[in-house]
Amino acid sequence: MIDEIIGRLARMPPRKGPEWGSGGVYGLRYHEGVLYYTLAFEAEARFYRAEGTTKYRFEKVGHAPVSGGDTYNAVDVVDDEIVFGGWVHAPAVFHGREGRGGRILFYNKYSHVHAYSVAEDEVRLLWKEGAGMRDKWVGEVTDLIYDPLGDRILVARGDGHLRLGVYSIPRRGGEAEELSGRRALKGALHYDHACFDYMDSLSGGVRGVQCLDLVEGGWRTVPISYSSHSVDGAAPTSSPLSGCAASLYGRYMHFIRGGLLAGNPVSDEPLWYYRLLDMGRSGYGPLRTTATPLGGGLLVAFNSYTHGLLYPTSREEEKLAAERNTIVAPSLLLYLTPPSLRVVAALGARITSIEAAGRWILLGTSTTANYGALDAAPLEAGWRDVVALPVSIITAPPPPVYIRLPGWMINDTRWGGIPLTGYKRPRLVVWAKKGCRLDVASYDISLPPEEAETDRVYVGAGRGVVELEGYGPIVSFSCSEGGMRGAAFFLE
Repeated sequence: MIDEIIGRLARMPPRKGPEWGSGGVYGLRYHEGVLYYTLAFEAEARFYRAEGTTKYRFEKVGHAPVSGGDTYNAVDVVDDEIVFGGWVHAPAVFHGREGRGGRILFYNKYSHVHAYSVAEDEVRLLWKEGAGMRDKWVGEVTDLIYDPLGDRILVARGDGHLRLGVYSIPRRGGEAEELSGRRALKGALHYDHACFDYMDSLSGGVRGVQCLDLVEGGWRTVPISYSSHSVDGAAPTSSPLSGCAASLYGRYMHFIRGGLLAGNPVSDEPLWYYRLLDMGRSGYGPLRTTATPLGGGLLVAFNSYTHGLLYPTSREEEKLAAERNTIVAPSLLLYLTPPSLRVVAALGARITSIEAAGRWILLGTSTTANYGALDAAPLEAGWRDVVALPVSIITAPPPPVYIRLPGWMINDTRWGGIPLTGYKRPRLVVWAKKGCRLDVASYDISLPPEEAETDRVYVGAGRGVVELEGYGPIVSFSCSEGGMRGAAFFLE
């Protein structure tokens, strides 16, 4: 059945959808013979069945033209229902050009939760909420977790201005009840708890984990000390933006820009920070994607161009644009089976959603980033599609990968976290200004972690090559003396 559905999928070109840059294919789930996803920014939920395709344009929320839909993969399944959430403009109001860029008004922006019945081939609106304001909106639905003990939907709301935190919605619909006022973006069921990140601001990154006891109620809050619980001895280079979460090997795992947090926040085991694909001040990271279980491990993507900025309006935004718009590596699909981590695919701009269905791994993709506040346009800016890769890639040799980091992104920091498993000739090329004393840390994803092994390599002025066969399986670096014009990894 899934093979027949995959045969009907096609590339999706830019179409009308007033938003910022490109959305993507979000919420991919294959459940009881139905493949669901929401196409953003056109705000169109699609349900593929053997008998045909049902399309829903959020008319139960408001009037056309609509835009948005979901940009964080808020979806879960309960019995024969697919529960999906996000946000939508209904109707969308494109205010027009302001200088080179454009603006969207938020009067009609709503957060929403819907349920699709497989048996009835029908969508029901469970809940919606809007602020009715020009420049502010209520917290978007950024994650959904079904609580099987309370028979309710737990809703994370991390992106917005009002009504942020963790909320509960009755299974059959109704009012949203606030359970936690701490801003939460992503989470996962963990034992008999539901755990979520928390942060002071969206751009400030993850500051800790909050876990709701599903048996007795109440919260357990665990702050994160990045530097004191870092496997390679240093905190992330940039703000640890929240990515996606899952429970694996008895640990709660939360992927962030710069790596992975892993531990058991409902016991006395601390959360540890493992540096993974920390590309300095670039926007590279496991953002707006999913951590998907497969074969007892996890599939997760680290994305190349999740956020961009076209028209900066200040010096600070010019700096941010340089960081976000500099492409340092392809998007990488990783397979985590602690203590091992492997690259299984290298793709374009970003992987917005991941699902395992039969003999296939399905990837929702987009060619373009989600842009900044004054970068709005009246149409979607990217090409999107659903790619089907064979499940066998999780045991196949890894693809060749090239990564190039400019010196201004990584000097005076610790960077890397490059997985080397499966590569026969991995090497690092460094362009040094006056020579560089390179500190190399080698570690894995042991649970609990083992302390990283360290080595020191001197690279002379000019171009130097460091062969990495003897290091790993994951390596990170810092230049303790001198400076670099840049560095590049060749993984073959």
